[in-house]
Amino acid sequence: MGVHTDQMNFTPLLRPIMQRFPHAVRYYRHLREGYYVFAEPVMTPLGFRLAGDPRMESGTYERLEVEIVRRCLAASEVFINVGAHIGYYACLALSLGKTVVAFEPLDVNLKLLYQNIAANGWQDQVEIYPVALSDRTGLVELHGGHTGASLIPGWAGALPHHRRWAPTSTLDLILGERFSGARCFILADVEGAEFSMLQGATCLLTQTPRPIWMIEIQGEAHQPDGIGFNPHFLATFQLFWEHGYHAWTVESQPRRVDEAEIEHIWRTRRNTLPVHNFFFVQAGEEPPHA
Repeated sequence: MGVHTDQMNFTPLLRPIMQRFPHAVRYYRHLREGYYVFAEPVMTPLGFRLAGDPRMESGTYERLEVEIVRRCLAASEVFINVGAHIGYYACLALSLGKTVVAFEPLDVNLKLLYQNIAANGWQDQVEIYPVALSDRTGLVELHGGHTGASLIPGWAGALPHHRRWAPTSTLDLILGERFSGARCFILADVEGAEFSMLQGATCLLTQTPRPIWMIEIQGEAHQPDGIGFNPHFLATFQLFWEHGYHAWTVESQPRRVDEAEIEHIWRTRRNTLPVHNFFFVQAGEEPPHA
């Protein structure tokens, strides 16, 4: 769960050239992003077919997270994948017989998501919504691409011209109370837009039983120029606490993250946490772990 390394490492080195020749860069990105659309899906070690990322195809992508997601899926009936990318985790959930609802706004990712679902014969067993999730409906600009596409301008060094329009909606409008009573696992990777997504998800936040949420929340990493620390860092955790959740680190051995620690990080703007992925589970319960 995170930004693709190309965007993180290579963009700063090439930034002056990319800013000088934006049309050439857009053309190059169009070719690069479209390359995998024509690739033949291959069988992964996880037991499903997939194309679009060599690390995912080989089973080397986020190995710890995959094992943790497996355990969360084993404890759940419904998998809600916010920021589904090309379908790596959606395919994993489908291979385990789970009800899957996937959200992905980026057009290039959607082509591969559709292709990967169909390559496994699951086209009648999944719901896919081609929208970004926020606290409102309308159109928004997506900045960057691949696993790092974000609603936040300048996220992870995304250049101003690397953007496109996408529709947006809310979890309350699309799902509402539909899964009330079901054991849900929600995996959200929305690159800095976590707080606005959660503000539009009151029904899921308050449903019984409480879902297991697994969310990436950055502190200082990937913030746009001029933003030293995630302005919604504390508020994101507080929103969960207000609805009866406890926070845990996503690790092989998760540990509880209490309010005092998060408030200290917020005051000092120094992130002392060892991870940027977190579980939020019903207070008094523990998250599944590897």
